[in-house]
Amino acid sequence: MKRLQLFEFEDFSWFPDFVRSPMTRLLQAMNKLMGMDEAIAILLNKVIEDSGIKTIVDLGSGSGGVMPLVLNQLQKTVEGTQLILTDIHPSKEAIEKYKGANGLSYHPEAVDANNPDSMPSGIKTMINSFHHMPPGVAGGILSAAQKSQEPILIFEMQENKIPTIIWALFLPLGLLITFLLALMLTPFSRPITLRQIILTYLIPIIPLVFAWDGQASYARMYSMDDIDELLSRLEEADYKWEKGVGQKANGKKLGTYLIGLPNP
Repeated sequence: MKRLQLFEFEDFSWFPDFVRSPMTRLLQAMNKLMGMDEAIAILLNKVIEDSGIKTIVDLGSGSGGVMPLVLNQLQKTVEGTQLILTDIHPSKEAIEKYKGANGLSYHPEAVDANNPDSMPSGIKTMINSFHHMPPGVAGGILSAAQKSQEPILIFEMQENKIPTIIWALFLPLGLLITFLLALMLTPFSRPITLRQIILTYLIPIIPLVFAWDGQASYARMYSMDDIDELLSRLEEADYKWEKGVGQKANGKKLGTYLIGLPNP
């Protein structure tokens, strides 16, 4: 496989929530500026139309990510759409934030993306989180979706196309760019706390970790060929898979996706 099995700080259970939450808010701000909610909403509209299911269960949500914005888009076109955010390390801050929100809730118990029994029922989504899974686990997630006969949408904001050697050679430059990006995005990542400001501009722990995780995540993403290899390991079933490049409402390409659907 082209994918590299690197680490990201946010994968560790010991990683403090007061750093994890600002990082996920930075990602949310970046995703919003890129218009990722449009691209995901277009794909989910198709999944809802094909499956008739209006409950979306997001796996690996962190502090919420882009999915609350996606829900806003969907509720304009699909009445009764519900979104349940989940994570193996549930965010206490996000649980309180989304309590009582219209059609939106955060599951308070740990949900393991590799354990179907821990998940609520509905369309499963993994947004910018599938690359966290090593191949054995990633294949297990695809197999579980197929066996459960429930739809799944996997979306990554980039496509892993750059040769690994080029990624490694330009890693220092990539780290610097992502570090500066974190400084620029912080004013847009609401709500901003005093601790976040201190750990961004005075003691730049958040930008440093954000820079590494951002660069490592690219190398960890599954290429299209990697996805084909994972799918080739699955047993045949009455289930169909579709992969491709996402598009925003204006037709501009953004991200890659893999959709799994039970056959009608």
